[in-house]
Amino acid sequence: MSYQRVLLKLSGEALMGDLGYGIDPKIVADIAQEIANVVKSGVQTAVVVGGGNIFRGMKASAAGMDRATADYIGMIATVMNAMTLQDALERIEIPTRVQTAIAMQELAEPYIRRRAIRHLERNRVVIFGAGSGNPFFTTDTTAALRAAEIDAEVIFKATKVDGVYDSDPQTNPNARRFESLTYSHVLANELKVMDSTAIALCKENSIPIVVFSLLESGNITKALQGANLGTVVGGNNEVK
Repeated sequence: MSYQRVLLKLSGEALMGDLGYGIDPKIVADIAQEIANVVKSGVQTAVVVGGGNIFRGMKASAAGMDRATADYIGMIATVMNAMTLQDALERIEIPTRVQTAIAMQELAEPYIRRRAIRHLERNRVVIFGAGSGNPFFTTDTTAALRAAEIDAEVIFKATKVDGVYDSDPQTNPNARRFESLTYSHVLANELKVMDSTAIALCKENSIPIVVFSLLESGNITKALQGANLGTVVGGNNEVK
């Protein structure tokens, strides 16, 4: 394996598979097995999971709901996903802890940086739920923040597409996929990697981002092994 400590960012939509809404237990079990393979190889693994398969704060806000309230509901959705993933991991005997940025002491630990690092050092998977605990911030920003706090070497962002494109590949068949990008190029061209706050955090802390598809079985393990997979965003990269 190429890394010792990593952070995996999972979109909520990745957990619903083809259902269109909610959680597909088979998809979650497959993701858990891939994470288990990585953990058994000795890589310390943290996870940030989104909640878009259950509730989207931005969408609700656009429909008239108070933005802060909508974002808090979205944070609760991420905890539901985190607990689901925890259950799938522990069913295959992978010790896992969920830490939340909003206190839910009956369900999970509060987020404490030093405790999270200690869990990782003991080879436990740590899943961060409830975003950053603040409205107006995405789970992408949470991933960048937690990666910096726990000294992760890289962020792996698993999505439904196989990298970063110069336009939407679903609407433009001629869209170009990048192999590598700089943080500055992503920010200047507003490419859909992560939101600008997350990219800026990664740039300031020199944390590379690997964007790859979760739809192909085995991609999580391949990415962690350093395979040429998806798009890599980093400060010293060439744009190609």
